[in-house]
Amino acid sequence: MGMTLPTRRLGLSGPEITTVGFGAWAAGGGGWAFSWGPQDDAASVAAIRHALAQGVNWIDTAAVYGYGHSEEVVARALADIPASEQPLVFTKCGLKWDDENRMSQPRRDSRPERIREECEASLTRLRIATIDLYQFHWPDESGTPVEDSWGTMLELVAEGKVRWVGVSNYDVALLDRCEAVGHVESLQPPFSMIRRDAGGSEIPWCAANGTGVIVYSPMQSGLLTDSFGIERVKAFAPDDWRRRFDHFQSPRLEQNLALRDALKPIAAKHATTVAAVAVAWTLTWPGMTGAIVGARSPEQVDGWLGAAGLTLDEEDLGAIVAAIEETGAGSGPATPPED
Repeated sequence: MGMTLPTRRLGLSGPEITTVGFGAWAAGGGGWAFSWGPQDDAASVAAIRHALAQGVNWIDTAAVYGYGHSEEVVARALADIPASEQPLVFTKCGLKWDDENRMSQPRRDSRPERIREECEASLTRLRIATIDLYQFHWPDESGTPVEDSWGTMLELVAEGKVRWVGVSNYDVALLDRCEAVGHVESLQPPFSMIRRDAGGSEIPWCAANGTGVIVYSPMQSGLLTDSFGIERVKAFAPDDWRRRFDHFQSPRLEQNLALRDALKPIAAKHATTVAAVAVAWTLTWPGMTGAIVGARSPEQVDGWLGAAGLTLDEEDLGAIVAAIEETGAGSGPATPPED
């Protein structure tokens, strides 16, 4: 049995989830448009099992990660775990890829028939009877009204194929349109000390509407971790999507690393890691439910797991605001908006 980690309820009627969850993006492996480069499946399985053994009670994956491969790896990791100890499994739909051209960008497609097709495929790959949380991955670009797409998601709940439904990367306007059809149980936005924009708009909307928030990339894809540096960027695999991301290019890279360095005294004060401080900071925002944190190995899990029990005090939060302002890193509010 794992340790007891703090939990928060997801949305109005969702499950109690640990404040950190395992993100299985990198488990998709290499050779596709948004890969993190090559990844050993056995290492992914070991990382997932280690996170669960330490008390993490949910995994977030997506059909598009490795074009189905991440979901298959998650199924392999869970295969021998007793039913009473199984974690919650969250996945996503709405992206259509081309197996013949794996480096081409997937198309954003949330047509009702596509949603149903993806749901059945994910259930098969994950080897489960019901998806705990099913999420749109990105807003649709097929011309389908979001009301039709969201209505299909609600039908999947009524049919017992899905327990709860949410969205990812949606703005307030789309959230409003979905909410008018049926309650949005969760939102998954990007959010970190560097990428703070959702803190001024979507996250407050969720707090006001009873929608849970599980953020992705709280360590900003590795930038806000203890050992990351410019040499690491130079060593990225050719198919690592971060090569194309502006946060890893000068001058932003240097600003981001300066912010990371400013977190080291805070980490030392709490006898923890910079990664844990970065993740714990996201959890201080009003309306926040949990943070999705990736790992390629059990050791990487240990690097951020302490965030679940880390309380940042006013001195810490003030130092972080000062570091954000001094370095000029990222965008968005450095503190939650006033009520």
